[in-house]
Parts: sequence; C-alpha cells; structure tokens
Amino acid sequence: MYPALAVVAALSEQVDVLWVGGIGGMEEQLVPRAGLRFEAIPAAGVHGVGLKALPGNLVQLAKGYQAARGIVREYQPDAMLFTGGYVGVPVAMAGSGVPKVSYVPDLQPGLGLRVTTRLSKTVAVTAEASRQEYGNRRVVVTGYPTRPELKPIATENARQRLGLDPDRSVVLAFGGSQGARSINEALWLTLPGILGMAQVLHITGDRDWPRVEDVKGELPERLQEAYHPHSYLHSEMGDALSAADLVISRAGAATLGEYPLHGLPAILIPYPHAWRYQASNAEYLAEKGGAIVLDDESLARDLLPAVRGLLQDPVRLRGMAEAMSGNVAPGAAEAIAFEVAHAAQSGSAAGRSSPEESFPSESSVSGNAAGQAADHSAESEESGPDGEPE
Repeated sequence: MYPALAVVAALSEQVDVLWVGGIGGMEEQLVPRAGLRFEAIPAAGVHGVGLKALPGNLVQLAKGYQAARGIVREYQPDAMLFTGGYVGVPVAMAGSGVPKVSYVPDLQPGLGLRVTTRLSKTVAVTAEASRQEYGNRRVVVTGYPTRPELKPIATENARQRLGLDPDRSVVLAFGGSQGARSINEALWLTLPGILGMAQVLHITGDRDWPRVEDVKGELPERLQEAYHPHSYLHSEMGDALSAADLVISRAGAATLGEYPLHGLPAILIPYPHAWRYQASNAEYLAEKGGAIVLDDESLARDLLPAVRGLLQDPVRLRGMAEAMSGNVAPGAAEAIAFEVAHAAQSGSAAGRSSPEESFPSESSVSGNAAGQAADHSAESEESGPDGEPE
C-alpha cells in the first residue's frame, strides 16, 4: 500500500486516481484519509491457503473479477499501476487493453505480481538484482518509493517529539502494521537486558497490545521509563525511524527503502511463512552490510546477544549505518510515476477515450483500477498461511 501512496503523491495534481483494494483491508481506512477515491472488491489469496479454503477463495476471486469489470467499464482508466497483492489479479484481467505498470517492491515477486507483471507494459523493480526475474520484459530499476512524510529529521528532534531521552540510544522494534508475535515475545523476554543499554520504542500491533501493561508492570521501576510501547504509529513513523540507532523487524519490502533512507542498521527476522520474499530482502541487505539476519525459530535465544553485540560496538554500528545509506534511491516515486504517465499517454495515443492522464493506485495493486492487500516497513505477521500479505 505505501509504495502506491508514494507514487500517487508524485503524480500531477491533474491526474484522477481511483484506488481499488480488497474488502476489509486496512487500506479502506488509510486510502480515503489520504484524500483518494477508493473502491473495494472481493478478493482472496490462493497460494498456500490449503485445500479446504481454496474453493471459497477462488469464488471470491471470480466475484472480484466481475466487480473489477464494472469498475473498469465505468472509470475508463488510461493506465493501471500495480504494487502487489492478490486483489491486483482480477483487476488486471478486467483491464484488458489498458496499459499497465507493475512495481515489484520485494526482491522477488509474489504470486499476484507474477501475474500482473506478465500483463504489464513496464516492470519497475527496487534493485538491479531483480532484473533477471522478468526475462525479456522491459524492466526499470527505480529503487523503493518512500512517502514524503518519512523524510528524515534530526535525531534529537525526533526523540523529543516521541517523548524519548535525546541523549540515550534508541532501539526500535516492530513487526509491521499488525505486529509480529514472535518478535514481541522475544523482545519482552530480553527487555531487561536491552533496557540496560538503550531505550526501546516498541510497536506491538493491536493484537498483542493488551499484554503491554502487564509486561511493563513486571519491569524493575528503574527500567520502566525507558520502555516506550505503542500499538501502532502512522504519521509518527518517520519520527520513529529518525530517532532510532537500531531497528529490529521483519524483512518486508519497505525495509529496502525506509531503512536506507534513514541509514538505519537492522536486525532482520524474515517471517518464516512468507515463502522467500522476506528472506531474499534480508539476505540482500545483509550482503550490502546494513543488516544482520536472525532466524525466527531461535529468536528468543539470539536476540539479546545480537543487540548487545551491536550497541557495544559503535564502530560496527556506524559502518552498518553507512552501508545501509548506500542503498538509498532518491526519486524512486517520481521514476515510477513517470512510467505510469508514459503508459497513460501511450494508451491515449492508441485511441483510448479518457481525455487526461488518469492513473490507478492502490494498496498493493494500484492503478486507475487495481487492488492489493497490504504492506509496511516490516509488514504484518501471522495474517494467514502465506505470512505477511504481499
């Protein structure tokens, strides 16, 4: 969702945007808040859902296709932009003849993007390492588009805005928009040890938030003031990234853009049920020198030694920060917006009826008509057999 919002922000104000997403997705609240028109259609995943759920999910996709046909017929888009998720498949199929651009946030495409990229005029990717996935198709390396509100600010200012001590180190821990239970539990287990070295800014997600009061109450009083839990941060997420010296998180696609933007060293724990998307992202950043990778299964044992090893070695931490900054891609949103504009113009030149450039945009499938099912700096865990939604 967030890459599409960044691209929409880079499009001309004359562009008319319709965002198509899934019924019940978090984009139903966040997209209208951004001032965009939103249409929801039925959709469901088919990869890894199990034989019992598969027939019902196929029915949902069929219903989504019919709904998407109606939206495309009424809206008459000049172009479509897809950024991932199973909602995009019925929308892309319904938009036969409409020029399409797919942006693939992860190093490897999910199942939905494997479909939409085959139907797209242009495939935009985050890193050169992804080019080989797409054969002879036109591929543009743009980097990961970050939202304007995530622009880094001075560390001291960010800490003050979040109520943190500006003079103490900060460890940011989170598992995406819905939280990550294994990260939460491992962090809580090791919290006294970490709080002896740094403040902890912890985004738990809504599901585990009710446990926070008991966890904090069990801490020694001298450590309680250094623990700063939140169920979720939206507009303050840029402050959190600017305030941190180290982040502990999953390895969703946004780690490829938001952590380099802030030069933020990372301890990454790929979600084990997300096929290889997250593992590939984590390995890429580790190879670049900006992250270390821990296994989810042994996280409770390995987390504290990993955090201690980095916080007690400022030279290594500084080197990781510099390495992470080396992966930043300024202008990624504008580069993708340019490709969408070009696709729309080519569609109009070919005789499409819409009088101006209208682009689709949406949660993971975005476009004048398109759809998705979620993302964020580490994405949510345990949301289904596939792990984090694409």
